[in-house]
Amino acid sequence: MTFFQPFIEFDFMRHALLSCLCLSLSATPLGVLLSLRRLSLAGDALSHAVLPGAAIGYLLFGMSTLAMGIGGLIAGLLVALLSGIISRTTLLKEDASFSGLYMGALALGITLISIKGSGMDLLNILFGSLLAVSHSALITTATISLFSLILLRLIYRPLVIDTFDSDFLRVRHRPLAIIIHGVFLFLVVLNLVSGFQILGTLMSVGLMMVPAVSARFWAVRLLPTMLIASLIAVLSSVIGLMLSWYSALPAGPAVVLCSAVIFLISCLTGRTNGWLAKVYFRHSGAKQ
Repeated sequence: MTFFQPFIEFDFMRHALLSCLCLSLSATPLGVLLSLRRLSLAGDALSHAVLPGAAIGYLLFGMSTLAMGIGGLIAGLLVALLSGIISRTTLLKEDASFSGLYMGALALGITLISIKGSGMDLLNILFGSLLAVSHSALITTATISLFSLILLRLIYRPLVIDTFDSDFLRVRHRPLAIIIHGVFLFLVVLNLVSGFQILGTLMSVGLMMVPAVSARFWAVRLLPTMLIASLIAVLSSVIGLMLSWYSALPAGPAVVLCSAVIFLISCLTGRTNGWLAKVYFRHSGAKQ
């Protein structure tokens, strides 16, 4: 009980934990689908693409969570739209077009913030302030997570078909395929904006993608992979926040660092394609 005493005594620790739990439930399943669609880089690119819009909101309204969130959402959607146009009108694939856009978006955002803001403002926007999550920010994060889960459930079947057999859906229902892909990217951007308010633009993609790729070492089927990914994200959040409390580490990076450690452990010990599993089955096959 003593180990979890900070969550019992302090509101800011509870707010930090609950906001991470909300992201773990909604953002991590989207990360699983991104990795299966070979768009892992898109998550990173879109998290950077949020920054210019957040910077414009900051220039106009200061450190307003709502203004920066709306600006980040608009900027992320514009980059996603531009990437789609480039991939459909040139020889570049979508992941390559994202890679050509996200560094420019990151540089633009940092430049805009530097015009008016201080170094501390820039650090807060880039790396977040997990231990300073307000009650209103927590409500916003929870609302976005609930909305994302409902919308993901509504588009789940065609989205899964498009993930595993995109040619089938595009041949049979091309308009539906375009709509589904657009809604999916909208959900990704929305959750990155939600995560940006908590973990910053550089760290928000960590809780989305790292548990997602870790879970693929533990399950083959889609739903169990999503469930395990969310559990890994929750575990990373709890351990990371406790490390932050007892070791005076920055909270957001500590959470993502814990998820990265779990990823390395999964690479080594995961029963599905983990290194030790490969060695075991190789030796078992040799004995037979």
